[in-house]
Amino acid sequence: MEMFRQATIAFALILIAAPLPVHAQEAVPIGNFGDWETYKESEGGKAVCYMGSQPKKAKGKYRKRGETFILVTHRPAKRSLDVISIKAGYTYQSGSEVDVVIGEATFKMFTDAGHAFAYDSKTDGAIVKAMIRGARMIVKGTSSRGTLTTDTYSLKGFTAAYKAINKACKVKAK
Repeated sequence: MEMFRQATIAFALILIAAPLPVHAQEAVPIGNFGDWETYKESEGGKAVCYMGSQPKKAKGKYRKRGETFILVTHRPAKRSLDVISIKAGYTYQSGSEVDVVIGEATFKMFTDAGHAFAYDSKTDGAIVKAMIRGARMIVKGTSSRGTLTTDTYSLKGFTAAYKAINKACKVKAK
């Protein structure tokens, strides 16, 4: 199972290496749901479905910051579902963690360069469940320069987008 997780993280890095709009050109759009966009593409003939959103509000004392977004990715052929990945728009401080706050729940994610991931698939699933129930998600991180950032994502349309990627990739709904 850990090998699947590593493969999923590697794929997520490929997905988030380019801005979200570029993926919209490469992948087939499923639809837009509130503040979320959904896509389906093929990797080696196997379906990959993902949904993404950009923060509604970004705070921090930075001079320049790249594009920021979150993805939820399904790779059913690899039994990899609900993989959460966050692109910060900067390089995270080495060894730092990202805090994700949804309602009363707080989750820790590990960082790798400019990306953050859940420590395991159980945490990915718990974050998705919280996102389904929540209205907004706050992501707090620290850049390699020590700049604290707080990004606020709307969860409007999350549940509909999640159902759409489940259907597109033939994944049983939670």
